[in-house]
Amino acid sequence: MSRYLWRSAMSADWDAKQYLRYAEERIRPLNELLARVPELPPRPTVLDLGCGPGNSTAVLRRRWPEARLLGLDTSPALLETARTTGEPRAEYRLQDVTAYDPAPERPDLIASNAALHWMDTPTADHLALLPRWAAALRPGGVIAFQLPGNFAAPSHTLLAELRHGARWRERLGTVRPDASCHAPARYLEALMAAGCTADVWETTYLTVLQGPDPVLEWVKGSALRPVLERLPDPAEQREFLADYGALLREAYPATEHGTVFPFRRVFAVAVRN
Repeated sequence: MSRYLWRSAMSADWDAKQYLRYAEERIRPLNELLARVPELPPRPTVLDLGCGPGNSTAVLRRRWPEARLLGLDTSPALLETARTTGEPRAEYRLQDVTAYDPAPERPDLIASNAALHWMDTPTADHLALLPRWAAALRPGGVIAFQLPGNFAAPSHTLLAELRHGARWRERLGTVRPDASCHAPARYLEALMAAGCTADVWETTYLTVLQGPDPVLEWVKGSALRPVLERLPDPAEQREFLADYGALLREAYPATEHGTVFPFRRVFAVAVRN
């Protein structure tokens, strides 16, 4: 495994088309996050850390049309999509965000959409990044992030159990550490300790997904990518997905209106004092 969980997970061969299959549902939390960001200076410098296929960067562009936008990610495939169909007017950089110092950019806003949970390292989790980000901001600058808080949900616990079971343990038991999310109070404490005034909250979306095996299709675009990378044999992939899909159908039964997928998110907006 590489040095960083972020690098290990995000350098997998990510499928931008699969990730964007539920683009509207994935981007809704970002829209609600940015609604709480205070006014920025004219022509602000905005960083999108973990920009993925550029869908988040496009939202940032719509909110601040005159901004200098810089998106960072470790997936060449996602960055290619970002440059072509995500937000082509932004700058992009192939960069390990856990090792990145944003101070030279003097940002007015550091945004991270559904990426911070991947940024743990062997010596520190992603909370350790927040003081560095806060110190890099101009006075009055803003940190805004949202990340999944559903790692105790069946979608993740069943995946972990399956990976560590007898059939798949040898191949998948050490594929990666689980990503993490802290309690909202931990983010509030860390941001205030970094010299910010912070607003932290959580929301659980009851997303209604349509089609066959919709929860499986959802996680194919995110949590399953590092797992499938370890199973290059198509027959093994089909076997694993069949096992996992059966568990998900039981945990998230279909109804006449679709499959209800509860998705908890944690949000933070912090202004540097």
